[in-house]
Amino acid sequence: MTVPIEEGTDELRGDVHVRHYVLRLTRPVEEVWPALATSAGLRAWLAPAEPFEPRLGGAVALRLPGGTARGRITAWDVERVAEYTVEGRGRIRFHLEPDRPAGTTVRFTQESEGEGDPGWCERFERLIAHVEYGEG
Repeated sequence: MTVPIEEGTDELRGDVHVRHYVLRLTRPVEEVWPALATSAGLRAWLAPAEPFEPRLGGAVALRLPGGTARGRITAWDVERVAEYTVEGRGRIRFHLEPDRPAGTTVRFTQESEGEGDPGWCERFERLIAHVEYGEG
């Protein structure tokens, strides 16, 4: 059985921490995309996202523990790339690729100045439960 979350890597580029994860989901891209690129989808596993303007340059605000992180959508290619750059959290990018026979590989990158584990593995477990089993 394939492990759905490949162990993340963390590298330092100057003062910026770059974290990478790879998630392998059994659902097709068109079922995974809404969880990563809609207000309702993000609310189910990450945080309420209001406002959320689904377009390049659109506003996004994530209501995370400790406060609201406001930012912009800095890359947007429907069913391929969703990238959000938000204050205090840096840049988070989801790159989706179709995986045979009907699954999706999600390549995740976060670039931020923050140190320590931001809890992505736990969040990804909630994402997997939401996408694969409709939980959340």
